[in-house]
Amino acid sequence: MSIQDPGTENNPYMGFLYTSFQERATFISHGNTARHAKQFGDLKLAQICGTIAADEKRHETAYTKIVEKLFEIDPDYTVLAFADMMRKKISMPAHLMYDGEDNNLFEHFSSVAQRLGVYTAKDYADILEFLVQRWKVADLTGLSGEGRWSQDYVCTLATRFRRLDERAQARAKQGPVVPFSWVYDRKVQL
Repeated sequence: MSIQDPGTENNPYMGFLYTSFQERATFISHGNTARHAKQFGDLKLAQICGTIAADEKRHETAYTKIVEKLFEIDPDYTVLAFADMMRKKISMPAHLMYDGEDNNLFEHFSSVAQRLGVYTAKDYADILEFLVQRWKVADLTGLSGEGRWSQDYVCTLATRFRRLDERAQARAKQGPVVPFSWVYDRKVQL
């Protein structure tokens, strides 16, 4: 997998699964950022982030409908692709960001986002659970042996991510304080 490739292997099933997840994640994170901006009095930023969140929601709707159709016509292969994507973990495109100074910029950004509740491991688990329910993955029948294994894997994965969130929340309270290049090297707690 190259740094540019989200792990979809040029496979349209995996591509639509990835974008369904990714669009919901960006809808959530932009919505949470809008709420924070409004709470702290930056109404223009709140409006901008709210507009972006609404756009991401429309994208999510389109992609989840495509995957819903894939589950209808080819449930076995779709659930296999879903499990494969989840084993790889869905990485946001921002994992490539670099500001010319901080080699760990995305890691620092993610830690701050987790601590502030902009986008958390709980959100990741919630998205997974939402998609499993939306696509009725637990109700699939007639799957191959590998398909049934994949079905079980994706249907139980959200619980595992929730446990990771609990650990991440505990770590966030003890995170180091580092200069964050995005805010003129102001020290922030990760």
